[in-house]
Amino acid sequence: MQIPVTAMLLAFGSALLVTPLVRKWAFRCGALDRPDQRKMHDRVMPRLGGLAVYISFVAAVLLTREITLQVLGLLAGGSLILLLGVIDDIRGVSPRLKLAGQIAAACAVVPFGLRVEFLTNPFSEELIALGLLSVPVTVMWIVSVTNAVNLVDGLDGLAGGTTCIAALTLAAVVWIEAAATGGSQGQWDSVALAIILAAAVLGFLRYNFYPARIFLGDSGSMYLGFSVAVLAVMGLAKSATFISVIIPVVILGIPILDTAFAIVRRYCGNKPIFQPDKEHLHHRLIEMGLSHPQAVLCLYGVNVILGLSAIAMTLVSPKQAIFLLVILSTAVLTVANKIGATGAGSRATHSTQASNQQRSSRM
Repeated sequence: MQIPVTAMLLAFGSALLVTPLVRKWAFRCGALDRPDQRKMHDRVMPRLGGLAVYISFVAAVLLTREITLQVLGLLAGGSLILLLGVIDDIRGVSPRLKLAGQIAAACAVVPFGLRVEFLTNPFSEELIALGLLSVPVTVMWIVSVTNAVNLVDGLDGLAGGTTCIAALTLAAVVWIEAAATGGSQGQWDSVALAIILAAAVLGFLRYNFYPARIFLGDSGSMYLGFSVAVLAVMGLAKSATFISVIIPVVILGIPILDTAFAIVRRYCGNKPIFQPDKEHLHHRLIEMGLSHPQAVLCLYGVNVILGLSAIAMTLVSPKQAIFLLVILSTAVLTVANKIGATGAGSRATHSTQASNQQRSSRM
């Protein structure tokens, strides 16, 4: 397979040209993100950035790629999730309705052959056919990743850069597996589409990195999460190895872990699961003294490490991959707990602050 250079340049160039136009339209239609106590920006910002990425990606795909059934499924489901996001950016959508729309978009790709059909036993490589569970497992994966990327979109360029690194890592991993096994049409399509998506995001980051001139909005964060999740299914879900099951999780480690930490943190704190807070990984880094761009670049670095780890797992034996996964998971959880992303650090901080206040009042 050749690298889709023409499609990459088209997606990148289109994003550079289209994003300023989308920015102007966002102001006109009222798709604006206003500052509040929870948010990091201090002025009204246009969103709808996902529309620019979508237009750039879809244009490059339609003009340069053969539209197979699975590619059509990706475009159809992506269009639905983008529409949901655009409505949310302009008018607002309730969490329940948003979740229902995400499930509908995820279900829409299944008839196009985009589904997880089996899992593998990590110790025996025995295939475990999912049967009737195939559809719910696929939908749960797509919806989970969609929301994970949506939740990590808290700093300028963070969600876009994270997705870009994840897409390029996914392309590399699928390329390695496809080259080793002969590769299916779906795998080679996944490689090309992931590279094109990364190029579109790179063009958009010209306007989204700190200080941002436009936000991704829900239209962008959901669309990017949805696209990467579907591309993972397209490229890795039909590979009969345990590694193919864990690789997408490693690639998307930051948004998935941040989402898991948020759920546990809010549950233990007796708070609604969908209630936003300022204790995500990027918030904790800012509280530690890092500047806005430093926090983003720090998380980029972690994403790159996870991506390289995913590639390494593809090249070693299953047992070695499991050993590497254990080491990686231990290191990530230790660091996350140390900076307070799991909630332990924040509870300790609040307790210390309360004690200090009590001492001050006694004095």
